[in-house]
Amino acid sequence: MTTIHYREIICDGFNHAEVIDEHHSFDLKHFADACGQSPEWVLQLLEYDILDTRPEERIHQFFGDDISRARRAYRLQRDFDASFSAVAMMLDLIDEVQQLRQQVKHMDIKDS
Repeated sequence: MTTIHYREIICDGFNHAEVIDEHHSFDLKHFADACGQSPEWVLQLLEYDILDTRPEERIHQFFGDDISRARRAYRLQRDFDASFSAVAMMLDLIDEVQQLRQQVKHMDIKDS
């Protein structure tokens, strides 16, 4: 399955959308811009392991699939007024539920 990420920017009544390749890498500033957040906010995502940890030499290298996780983190933080540690826990639980659903779905297909 291929996932296509895009961002849509509305400025002065004009819509601008761009496709973000999930394998394209971003530096910290460009990643923060793509997420609509500050670089300091992104660094907090790394500190709380909301984004996957990276080797020291690639600590500020991000990919398109990181954008969707960062945006989900922002929505959880905004909607629930949650701390970074709470967001990390919520995302872990959401990931676990998705994995369990996949396993159940796989078992249902296998039993059919």
